[in-house]
Amino acid sequence: MNEHVETVIIGGGQAGLAVGHQLGSRGLPFLILDENERVGDVWRQRWDTLKLFTPARYDGLPGMRFPAPADGLPGKDEVADYLEEYARHFDLPVRTGITVDRVSMKGQSFEIFAGADKWAAENVVVATGAYHHPRIPPFAAQLDEDIVQLHSTEYRNPSQLREGGVLVVGAGNSGAEIALDVVSQHRVWLSGPDTGQEPTRAGSVPDRLLTPLMWLGATRLTVNTATGRKLRDRFTDPPRGIPLGRVRRRDLIAAGIERVARTTGAIDGYPVLEDGRRLDVSNVIWCTGFVPDFGWIDLPLPMHNGVPVHDRGVVESLPGLYFMGLLFLYSLSSALIEGVGRDAEHIAEQIASTRARSPLQTR
Repeated sequence: MNEHVETVIIGGGQAGLAVGHQLGSRGLPFLILDENERVGDVWRQRWDTLKLFTPARYDGLPGMRFPAPADGLPGKDEVADYLEEYARHFDLPVRTGITVDRVSMKGQSFEIFAGADKWAAENVVVATGAYHHPRIPPFAAQLDEDIVQLHSTEYRNPSQLREGGVLVVGAGNSGAEIALDVVSQHRVWLSGPDTGQEPTRAGSVPDRLLTPLMWLGATRLTVNTATGRKLRDRFTDPPRGIPLGRVRRRDLIAAGIERVARTTGAIDGYPVLEDGRRLDVSNVIWCTGFVPDFGWIDLPLPMHNGVPVHDRGVVESLPGLYFMGLLFLYSLSSALIEGVGRDAEHIAEQIASTRARSPLQTR
């Protein structure tokens, strides 16, 4: 197959769908390519008890509110079903089960390759987000083969684990929530530095009162402000865990979860902490984040800390190339479902304005 499409959006999650809706509302042609079998699968494949930190009133994409009580915290399957319905409701042209292997340029057009299929496009919007390959330390290969090892992307529920202790490596939100999920059936150690905690628990009455103010800050503190740039650097340079939202430190203590130092290596097949302590565990869950991978973009893409250099998602040195869904693309809200709407509108406006100036876009 060899097609020409004016704009190809790579990634059919919330960021890609939001851009698609914005382009469609302007009458601009586009196509969304997604590697999953169903829209929303990236959410369906997370652990069973995962819920959003933000109430449903802040979880809608442009043109369609989230179908849940305004103060409720939707579960991951609810989010997946919402995204699938969003694509159906707006008749967005999403082709699933397509993994893009390479993006390159020929003449003044981009070329997008997926197996034997190829598309030519004037614009490419990369909406694959910032989370690509699981980050697992090399010494994981030195652990005993009988130890069950799972990355947070593979963990679903405690039934996957062997009898015995569980070491959860990474004490951010994923690590803390997974530790609480397994502690009823296993002894649990939580390894890593404290990332702090938000002032209120997600979903609590104080949180409902403070959320509007926090949302205001998340949207107003953009990279165009000095405070916003400091906040961006706090989370992205280098990347680090965000404060705990739903879990409190006292929850971990009350559950009997033992906080321990960083996990730095292995001795005799078992994990070792930076203080020299060896943990004789039967399971290790790596909540150690992800390594970004944009190597499949075969273009002279400017990078910083493994992430493309851009201005609100626009790569100025490669006209027609855009990014969506990156942490702090424009503000902290860029990482939230409803927050991608503003970013998507900006990208769509850039594409529309470029189209109006260029005869190539009228083919």
